[in-house]
Amino acid sequence: MRALLVTSVSATCAAALTLPLAAPATAAPTPHSASAPPPSTSPASPGAGPPAAQTEATTREAPAPDTPTPDASTPDTPTSEASTSDASTSAASTSDTPGTNPRTETSDTSGISDVPGTPEPRVAEPAESAESAESVAEPAGSTQSMPLAPLAAPSNRVAGAPAAQGLPQRDARPFSLVGVVWDDAEAELHGTVQVRTRATGTTRWSDWQDVETHNAEHAADVGSAEREGRTVRGATAPLWVGHSDGVEVRVRPETPEAPGSPDPQDRAAATPVPLPEGMRLELVDPGEDPAPEPARGAPADRGAVPAGYADTPPTAAVAALPTAALAALPEVLTAEIAAASAVNAELAELGATVIPALTQAETLESVNLAPGAKPYIGPRPKIVTRKGWGADEKLRERNFAYTKTVKAAFVHHSATGNNYTCKQAPSVLRSIYRYHVKSSGWRDFGYNFAVDKCGNIYEGRAGGVTKAVLGAHTLGFNTNSMGIAVLGSYSSVNPPAAAVTAVSKLTAWKLGLFGANPKGKVTLVSGGSNKYKAGVKVSMNVISGHRDGFATECPGARLYKKLGTARTSSAKLQGR
Repeated sequence: MRALLVTSVSATCAAALTLPLAAPATAAPTPHSASAPPPSTSPASPGAGPPAAQTEATTREAPAPDTPTPDASTPDTPTSEASTSDASTSAASTSDTPGTNPRTETSDTSGISDVPGTPEPRVAEPAESAESAESVAEPAGSTQSMPLAPLAAPSNRVAGAPAAQGLPQRDARPFSLVGVVWDDAEAELHGTVQVRTRATGTTRWSDWQDVETHNAEHAADVGSAEREGRTVRGATAPLWVGHSDGVEVRVRPETPEAPGSPDPQDRAAATPVPLPEGMRLELVDPGEDPAPEPARGAPADRGAVPAGYADTPPTAAVAALPTAALAALPEVLTAEIAAASAVNAELAELGATVIPALTQAETLESVNLAPGAKPYIGPRPKIVTRKGWGADEKLRERNFAYTKTVKAAFVHHSATGNNYTCKQAPSVLRSIYRYHVKSSGWRDFGYNFAVDKCGNIYEGRAGGVTKAVLGAHTLGFNTNSMGIAVLGSYSSVNPPAAAVTAVSKLTAWKLGLFGANPKGKVTLVSGGSNKYKAGVKVSMNVISGHRDGFATECPGARLYKKLGTARTSSAKLQGR
């Protein structure tokens, strides 16, 4: 066993030497309590480590992590169903996204610590049975990447104008989420993107569905290590389409109106804006849902876990665990899963699929308050962990990145559509995660948390739910903030009350850990956006919508109108 560990670690380190490195990350800031000073204000630095693998079209076996059970108190039905029609299909050819290097699939056991008196975690060896191998494999999933081609020009097309691009109806391997990416992350897609999909195993095709093209504002800040040190691509928002095996897509360039002329002929004569180069259709299969596991409780040793996980060699995260927590380590656990779980080990057992909710009194006790202190912290809500929704921890960068503190929460809608059930939410998350990392080139899932229509709360970007994890959600304002994505599209549809309530509960707890008042104001320094230049100090609500920091429709007009309710409820939960 020890020989296996040494061999695996050596292979991983050797592979890392062939990849560009960023500056090492600083320790993760921990939330303050009444008896402790505020979170550290030392300069933050994104975590280093080998970049995540880029798009691959292979499918891996799925492990059996826990599947969260959506709350039964709220409806679990799609908001809408797409109408369908019959159509013929043609064979498709697919390829991996260009400019990427498949990562070597090795078992990284560097996160396994050899602690006397505790069970030794086991990594499946090649000679073990298929059942053993399946138990440690990452969740299955794949991405099909198809280059777009010019479509037949309409009869009224202006000579020399850029042609629409797309793909005719064709078969594809199973997928559930679609999006379009292009080479230059700084280029904008001025036009429309529409897709039609065929339900798996049928001849039923959906109507044309619009894909949100304005997505550049959901990204890492300009100049950050995540944006500059990786092959980041331009991308539309992803769209959840459900189980499908056929697709058709069309991308039409925007045609500007001739100045001062409402004449349709003049508008037709205007030259359309060129489409970005290197456009590809991404078809994402989230893989099968993880199988249920026995529920886990709180860790035996509830002492605070050291915060030095920012540099995450997984060894550091796991080795820092209390002995009692290591004793409860599951017999089979990959290093990547152990590292992502270890940063939450003061809240739940290593490998837990859910962080349990606490009462107000239990929450205050858990933050080790000074006698007589009365901080404003809401009860900790139930949170489904990354393992709970089946995150493939080998997709993300190995290390975590942190910012100094959490002063504000930006609320988003995922713009993935409302045609999902709450039981499908983990699949939606796995699809968005894969699209963010493999298709868009990000280091991890962009948002810090996600909320589904039934009010279930999910851990987003890895690094620890109590910590100030640096996200890629609000271009220009990712520093000292957190991003919450409500799954769905809420420009013309009201968000479910359960989702708004979940936002209130989450912000009451997380903002309270850092001393922030949900009804208050905060001053943030812009990192650069289309609304505020870099370096500008901006006063905004502690709970803001994405549009408050960037000229965007997000989080949708209907969800944005509910933020006042969320602020009031959140503050009340804090005891204000």
